[in-house]
Amino acid sequence: MDIRKIGIIGCGMVGATVAFALMESGMFTDMILVDVNRDRAVGEAMDLSHCQPYIKPVEIRAGGYSDLSDCGIVIITAGVNQKPGETRLDIIKKNVAVFNSIVPEIVKYNNGAFLLVVSNPVDVLTYVAYKLSGYPSNRVFGSGTVLDTARLRYLVGRRLNVDPRSVHAFVVGEHGDSEVAVWSSANVSGIELGDYCTHKGFTRHEENRKALADSVKNSAYEIIEKKGATYYGIAAAVRRICECIVRDEHSIMPVSTLVRGHYGLDDVCISVPSLIGSQGVEDILDIKLDDCEQAALRESARTLKDALAESGFYTDRRCGGKHDGDAPRSSR
Repeated sequence: MDIRKIGIIGCGMVGATVAFALMESGMFTDMILVDVNRDRAVGEAMDLSHCQPYIKPVEIRAGGYSDLSDCGIVIITAGVNQKPGETRLDIIKKNVAVFNSIVPEIVKYNNGAFLLVVSNPVDVLTYVAYKLSGYPSNRVFGSGTVLDTARLRYLVGRRLNVDPRSVHAFVVGEHGDSEVAVWSSANVSGIELGDYCTHKGFTRHEENRKALADSVKNSAYEIIEKKGATYYGIAAAVRRICECIVRDEHSIMPVSTLVRGHYGLDDVCISVPSLIGSQGVEDILDIKLDDCEQAALRESARTLKDALAESGFYTDRRCGGKHDGDAPRSSR
């Protein structure tokens, strides 16, 4: 596999914006765009290629699944878009059907790539991709709550008038309505968040935390209502995840990954802090949660499992695998 060659399946607003962000990153030498509407993929590849005089060299072209055979990373953004008034879980059956057609085509030609799922509902579809691909779990993961975490850090930073890069906090669980903001370990450059808030004159901690968590949770709904889709933030999140892999950074990000035993959960893909490097998800970290956060995370996992059951998904034996390559991952 060539880690500098990347494939993107789905050339809608998210897929095209992801392609632009990755093109500008300079990390990749080859990019393959795949879409059910080939003309759309050809048009996006042409448009992106016209940036060549101003960026580092990268070959961008439209292709089919066979062209993904040596891609080190394959990103899936294809699927039915979330419409105003819909939740991410509302579109699950349609996108499970999409994945039932896409994932077998990927594994037909490529059995060594990292699969990065971006389509919603991302946690459920990450599990679907894992089951259908037969890949080891460290190589199949979703963008998860990486974007939600960025939104939380941005909103906290704006409220406190501090650089969001100095805000350290996670959103875990479902990338959706049952997500959990982890306040118990949140801090500003090592200063416990509550103490920093008090220092800045904010005292109604619980009220402020709820308002911020609700703002994070409702951000996508508000953006979709106003402009029809969200794509810049998720493109930046995907670029950051890819950087962690290509540069073997061993950075910690809340991607959606298969959890077995961590946090009292089992057999569910859910967003939790994970160590990301050249081997994909190299470790899952059990950060401390208070009792309320732990209960909320378990409820979020139950929501995802119920949604998967209601979708009618089952593993097609023609394309599913035994996952013999799964390696045990320790908690830290």
